[in-house]
Amino acid sequence: MSSAAGPQAQRAAWIALLARAPLDLLEAGLADHQTLAVHWLRRPETGLMMVQARAGGNGARFNLGEVTVTRATLRLAERSAATAVGVSYVLGRSHRHAELAALADALLQLPEQRAAVQRRVLVPVGAWLEQEVRARAARTASTRVDFFTVARQAGQGDVDERDEPN
Repeated sequence: MSSAAGPQAQRAAWIALLARAPLDLLEAGLADHQTLAVHWLRRPETGLMMVQARAGGNGARFNLGEVTVTRATLRLAERSAATAVGVSYVLGRSHRHAELAALADALLQLPEQRAAVQRRVLVPVGAWLEQEVRARAARTASTRVDFFTVARQAGQGDVDERDEPN
């Protein structure tokens, strides 16, 4: 996370990272914090969201289809009056993933917890996602076919015997 970005941009970046995180990395990174008392503002619930796209990336929007999304919102119960509210939206039906992502979001908003959660959660998740991108690129590159045409140019010494007059 770049410190040059504003707090809202930083939060948006870590929420996006948490949404794509594998569940086992979230479980491991938040193991010490899973016993914290939380007040659920919105327990994990699953629903559908409409995905929109643009033709050619810049044309008119159209409805592409629906995706299953699970969302959750919580407040850390045992903190001071300036309690952080954690939110999450994750693709799929994993209530546990939504719970842990919301917990991580709330903890990341607390200055005394931010460095530890970044080190134990965001850094491993970021590394895992980068490795997944590299692995996907390697799989794609292994099936790549380069088509090219070699044009034969007639020049000196390239005369075919059939082309010679009798």
